[in-house]
Amino acid sequence: MFKGKMLLESFIFLFTIVFRQVYAATLTRGGYAPQFSPIFPNLKIPTDVVTSYNAGPYDTTSKLSYQRLEGFPETWKAPPTDLAEVKAAYNSIDWTKVPNAPIRRQNPDGSWVSTSDGANDPYCWWSSSNCLTPRVSYLPPDLYTCPNKGDWGLNHDDGPFNRYTDSNADKENPYAEPALYNFLVTHNAHTSLFYIGSNVVNYPAAAKRGLNDGHHICVHTWSHPPLTTQTNSQIVAELYWTLKAIKAATGVTSRCFRPPQGDIDDRVRAIAWQMGLRNILWDEDTNDWAMPAPGGGTLSPKVVDKFFQEKIDKYKSGDDVAGHVVLQHELNSATVNMSMFWLPKIQNVFNVIPALACNGVTQPYWEENFIYPTINPEYPPETFTITSSATTTTSISTTSTPSSTINRTPATTTSPTTTTRPSTTTTTTTTRFTATTTITTTKGTTKKGNSISPTTTYSRTSTVKNIPTTIDQSTPTKKTTKKPTQTPFNVFQDLSSKLLLKRPVRRMTELR
Repeated sequence: MFKGKMLLESFIFLFTIVFRQVYAATLTRGGYAPQFSPIFPNLKIPTDVVTSYNAGPYDTTSKLSYQRLEGFPETWKAPPTDLAEVKAAYNSIDWTKVPNAPIRRQNPDGSWVSTSDGANDPYCWWSSSNCLTPRVSYLPPDLYTCPNKGDWGLNHDDGPFNRYTDSNADKENPYAEPALYNFLVTHNAHTSLFYIGSNVVNYPAAAKRGLNDGHHICVHTWSHPPLTTQTNSQIVAELYWTLKAIKAATGVTSRCFRPPQGDIDDRVRAIAWQMGLRNILWDEDTNDWAMPAPGGGTLSPKVVDKFFQEKIDKYKSGDDVAGHVVLQHELNSATVNMSMFWLPKIQNVFNVIPALACNGVTQPYWEENFIYPTINPEYPPETFTITSSATTTTSISTTSTPSSTINRTPATTTSPTTTTRPSTTTTTTTTRFTATTTITTTKGTTKKGNSISPTTTYSRTSTVKNIPTTIDQSTPTKKTTKKPTQTPFNVFQDLSSKLLLKRPVRRMTELR
């Protein structure tokens, strides 16, 4: 009798959730498939987070709580697909609007067993062809670049960067969050963050800081698998649990996502889109993810340095003045170090704004009270608190790298202080962090793959770079701050259509 009662209660719960989700799904204008916001049962309202966009001032203290989220699947493992709440999300999808693309396979080294679906690329498989515009009319094209000249679309994958408790701790923890977020605050920069659900569960305080600091919070799956290798139910679970983790930590329901390794086809796009998620890719790759550090590969940091310097040189010479979404990571000490070193330099040349902002995205969540700007303010908030140990030097003697109990030798040391932004522009000089490049990893295959070199199948941007665009390539006279059309996430322009293919331009006026 007890078992029958439990089955009845499960049935009622599942029916209720499915009904609510189907009821909430609304056909979008422009002929796109309907979307729904998943229902997350038994979630508490998070504390210590903003409930609308925060323009500042920002907290730059360096110590965060390490309390984990409870009630979630095991982290860094394939999440369950058979629970009622996941089935509810699965059953809310219109499977007639999910193309029947094959489930793909990879070799142990991460290369693809088959690299093509044929000359016509019938499922717009990005890993094969860098295809960015779906073959079906009910899905929008991917966002992948900045349409305005001189824009550098800042974004970071794989966060929030967790602290280590093993032998990597001494090397990695000084770079764990909020190190990068504090650095961005003191350099008046915001970014679009693509979070791994497992990392959010393990370090929700860092996710809160990301939202509170005015960054976009987007989905990057639960355990970081190439999504075209997953079954339909596995894709739903990877997205659902990440959405739920972000919601539990921050209170927001993301509408933006990026597939691990950029691996996506129309089957994955259709599932993600119906779950409320717009695909965001890139058109330039720093390859920072391949540098030696936990979760990385074997690429020399000098190669990544060369990428940044060449981007600066090409812009100054007029050889490439187009806007770009440039892929970066908060994966480990090497990638955060690289971001910190080059950010002040690219800010002196480019208009550095978040990747979503350069595409006119102002509302990246279902919660409509979050309305983001599409430009950076000329100056950051009037005051901000800094509690950190310095590895950078600036004309106002402020730093952004957090203090730590780890033994290390910073270049200089500052005590906690409250700094007022001066009325004149200051010049910032960043000192390169010391980086060790001999650490091996046992997590590489979970994140980006082991022993990745620039010549493997992970060279992900060459095809995109060669696609003709209609962007004016004339030499700029000076760097200016550009303000793209302010378009909320539910009033996107189909920028990808304009830039990539000579097709009639469609305008998506609503996502729900």
